[in-house]
Amino acid sequence: MLTRRHFLVGGLGAVAACGTTGRGRARGPSPAPHPVLGVQSGDATADAAAIWCRASRPGRLVVEWTTGDSFAAARRVDGALADPAADLCAVADLVGLPAGARVRYRCYFRGPSGAAGEAVEGSLATAPRERVTTGLIWSGDVCGQGWGHHPDQGGYRIFDAMARLQPELFVCSGDLIYADDPLVPEVRLPDGKVWRNQVAPAKARPAETLADFRGNFAYNLEDAAFRRFAAATPIAAQWDDHEVRNNWFAGGSTAGDPRYRSVRAEADLAGLARRAMFEYVPFGADVRAGRRFHRRIARGPLLDVFLLDGRSYRSPNGPDTERAPGPTTALLGDAQLDWLEGELTASRALWKVIACDLPIGLVVPDERAIEAFAQGDPGPAAGRELEIARLLRTVHERRIANILFVTADVHYAAAHIYRPEAARFGPFTPFHELVAGPLHAGGFGPNPLDPTFGPSVLFQRAPPVQNPPPSDGYLSFGRLQIGGTDGVMEASWHGGDGELLHRLQIPPA
Repeated sequence: MLTRRHFLVGGLGAVAACGTTGRGRARGPSPAPHPVLGVQSGDATADAAAIWCRASRPGRLVVEWTTGDSFAAARRVDGALADPAADLCAVADLVGLPAGARVRYRCYFRGPSGAAGEAVEGSLATAPRERVTTGLIWSGDVCGQGWGHHPDQGGYRIFDAMARLQPELFVCSGDLIYADDPLVPEVRLPDGKVWRNQVAPAKARPAETLADFRGNFAYNLEDAAFRRFAAATPIAAQWDDHEVRNNWFAGGSTAGDPRYRSVRAEADLAGLARRAMFEYVPFGADVRAGRRFHRRIARGPLLDVFLLDGRSYRSPNGPDTERAPGPTTALLGDAQLDWLEGELTASRALWKVIACDLPIGLVVPDERAIEAFAQGDPGPAAGRELEIARLLRTVHERRIANILFVTADVHYAAAHIYRPEAARFGPFTPFHELVAGPLHAGGFGPNPLDPTFGPSVLFQRAPPVQNPPPSDGYLSFGRLQIGGTDGVMEASWHGGDGELLHRLQIPPA
């Protein structure tokens, strides 16, 4: 059976660079470095954010920011040096930002001579300190199953649809790139039409080198809609398998896959992928210092976002049938679970949104093994489900209210509610799991639900055939909005052009 995890297409091509905005000087060649691939912000809180930019040649990143209409009284921050060792990418950390504000910023580089190049502008919303409306959008899976971007196809147009909603934060639930999915220039569709891909050297084969992984991130930033969105919305990024290779784990190998010619250990591929991701994604200062992906992003009194890492600490994929915790049942791992339980206990936000790069109750197979938590056994918690059982027990015993899970991964939209009276495990506090995606990849699903934790489907939208192109209309993203007076969580799902697919209201406890 064809699944989204096995549908791979090969190809070759070339990458183009994006333009910048002028800073009021004469146009023409300049000895100073200038920005390429736009600008991004990330991990924005009430008073801090990371700003990313890439230079055309070595230079020092400079960021000016303001909450006013002009940059006349802007504050200036000197960021990192953009040098070849980091593929000319650089980050600056903005601190002391005003809460609940729209911050405008512009980035430029100063070369060794001190000359400043052109600038590119962006903006971000800081988290409020008061109990006012707040929210985010989430989704995942970009450039998967051989569906790349091309101006003639509208590019990654879903990013323009997301931008129109003016989100305060974008949680990317993983698979921001598909390092293992090459592209071909043209794909003939069943109806006789042709899907055309913008191709690039890094997308001609599965990524095996640092340059390949860097090129996958750069490829997305070549898309105009992606760049416009990134310039207006801070990202909180997770990683999942396709940042490295389909269903990878640290003990895995590429042996048996003839497309991989030089790297055999998946842990080695993951090291290259991790380095490229830290270069090309604007993580906060603490994340960069600790070189770990799991973290909490505080978005004011109404919302804390907990981003998990389901790749770095997992055991090899297996049948997932163990009845007791052990070294073969890890997915999040004890240390990350300890951290999550402690952070949830300490949180004073009304809502605690847990962004997991894999779903809890949906069965996600890896050939004859299991990729996610659930394995389809209707009995008590087993295998990796034991981690979820531990977490739910802790949440219930400590009376931690208003937990909500968001995820992507399975390439269709859904809402599930988990109730202890229908479960094979308990007691636990009922909770929702919300699924969105893909952003720009093939559609798949629906996946079977494992009954262990008592889930039921509230909403589901999957394509009638497996792996339709993005033009068939089965893209999606989710939106969460929390009211400041009653604290009701409104979840909504939107299609590739922003059309409303479904709406769900969840009152707080």
